[in-house]
Amino acid sequence: MHTGLKISAFAVGLAAAFGSAYAVGGALDPAIAAKDGPQQDGHGAKDHPAAEGAGEKRAGETPELPGGLQVSEGGYALDLRTPRVEAGEPAELRFAVVDEDTSRNVTAFRTDHGKELHLIVASSDLTTYRHLHPVRAADGTWSTPVELPDAGGYRVFADFTPDVKNAEALTLGADLAVSGDASPEPLPREERTVTVDGYEVTLDGALRPGAGGELKLEVEKDGRPVTDLQPYLGAYGHLVALRAGDLAYLHVHPNGEPGDGRTKPGPEVSFTATAPSKGAYRLFLDFRHEGKVRTAAFTVHAGGAAPEKSAPEEGESAGHGH
Repeated sequence: MHTGLKISAFAVGLAAAFGSAYAVGGALDPAIAAKDGPQQDGHGAKDHPAAEGAGEKRAGETPELPGGLQVSEGGYALDLRTPRVEAGEPAELRFAVVDEDTSRNVTAFRTDHGKELHLIVASSDLTTYRHLHPVRAADGTWSTPVELPDAGGYRVFADFTPDVKNAEALTLGADLAVSGDASPEPLPREERTVTVDGYEVTLDGALRPGAGGELKLEVEKDGRPVTDLQPYLGAYGHLVALRAGDLAYLHVHPNGEPGDGRTKPGPEVSFTATAPSKGAYRLFLDFRHEGKVRTAAFTVHAGGAAPEKSAPEEGESAGHGH
């Protein structure tokens, strides 16, 4: 357990810290999104190929916010019914997606990559990450067990598509306080190779603001390429990107899927992603091998020069929940 800033003091500023999330993100660079362009295979910030200069807002247009910065959007709201948990203690997160027109819990969702809803929990310093699989009750209340190691501010993201005509994928976010002695950590340094549970994962490619870019992640174990990755949520990898500062959310899927006749089960998993702005991001790759899901985490800077590949360090397992 970290010692330092007491959560009682932290809680006072929590709402203000996340309440100003958009202002922080805006200070990094304007959010970039085309109103009439096709969305890539992903949620959160609307991904799309963008021509040079697309970061500038067109006359009369209001840029779309990246995913996760709003608690309500498109007529739906995230109602987090567990606003606080204790650090290091097992707890249950409970929440619902509410239809703002009827004030009723939503009970019908489209299935995406094997799930009706994907739930992500991340600390504000981006050192703790959980991808959870909540269960929905008949009344639309979702619940999942969770245990978060360190005190401080967290953000809960619900990624879903309501099962109604013309519904779009949404990512809503809400604040979660974890009680205890809080001491935020600095953003981990940028590395191109990290080690998690004996696996070496190497990142190649750049996250570009306002334009789709390919990110390739290669998995090795004991110095040998892993060529038998197992499908996880209908793919060989699952990638989430969060922007440092305001935790703007970008959720992308791989280029290809198991059984399509062209996608191999490793060692490489390829993604196409678009950053909503310049700035620092934390990437979290979930992959499954030998029956277990592991998470490799990377820090990258969109709009900056990519660092040289470096020798692997024993990276922290960002964490994965089931």
